[in-house]
Amino acid sequence: MGVAGTGKTTVGTLLADALGIPYVEGDAFHPAANVAKMSAGIPLDDADRQPWLDAIGAWIRARPAGRGVVLASSALKRAYRDRLRAAAPDAVFVHLTGERPLIERRIAARTGHFMPATLLDSQFATLEPLQQDELGVVVDVSGSPEEITERALAALSALPGLHRPPSPSLSRDS
Repeated sequence: MGVAGTGKTTVGTLLADALGIPYVEGDAFHPAANVAKMSAGIPLDDADRQPWLDAIGAWIRARPAGRGVVLASSALKRAYRDRLRAAAPDAVFVHLTGERPLIERRIAARTGHFMPATLLDSQFATLEPLQQDELGVVVDVSGSPEEITERALAALSALPGLHRPPSPSLSRDS
């Protein structure tokens, strides 16, 4: 989870590979109207996000029990995360966060994405960071995708009660 430009897709893919589970892009669940709205530089509101969150929830509920997945989703508000947890009560959130100038540079450098940099203000305004009673970790997005993923894996490993297979190192030297 996190605002646009934090690396949800890149880090999510690396995290899924390290954990040996599938990766799913949450943006793929947006209705065409949402994509058109964002492409036009118009922020989504709660009503726009409802069908998107419901589609993700339906997909999660249709998965076989006990099958993990890494799903990239902004999940900016507690209410959105609560809605996702209704479909996946054991969901663990990895909140990717960083300094605004870094995120702005990353958004400016990416190509082929429908989300324009002009919507970053609305994303930061909407963002409600993970709360203490939400299962998850906060991970800084400075550094390489591999470094960010290593931090995410270390933070997840430190959560009590989570069982997952040991993950291989993601360093470029391996």
